[in-house]
Amino acid sequence: MRIAKSIGVVSSICTMILWIILALLNPYTHERAENDVIISTLFSLLVPACLALLASVIKKPSLMFVAFVWSLPISLYLTMTPSIFKLFGVTSFMYLISGVLTIREIRSRLKGIN
Repeated sequence: MRIAKSIGVVSSICTMILWIILALLNPYTHERAENDVIISTLFSLLVPACLALLASVIKKPSLMFVAFVWSLPISLYLTMTPSIFKLFGVTSFMYLISGVLTIREIRSRLKGIN
């Protein structure tokens, strides 16, 4: 369970750091993002990252899948940009991987009990 949890925690923390860079310290514009951009990315990137972090800690793959689907549209959009923000696509995909690995580990543990 450690690998799935580690992937989930690391990817959600990386998303939070990337969001701070995007919203507040954007190296491509040298100024803070507009309020509407901050609010929309907060709800489409930062909140799912917090949900993914919670899902990793409490080992709930269903919440991880919700975070993946929730962050996927904007992550795919940012993946097409020529910038560091392509990494949002990677972190979103890592939510999916973490959820799948968590399910596999839970199932293998249950088979070991039977």
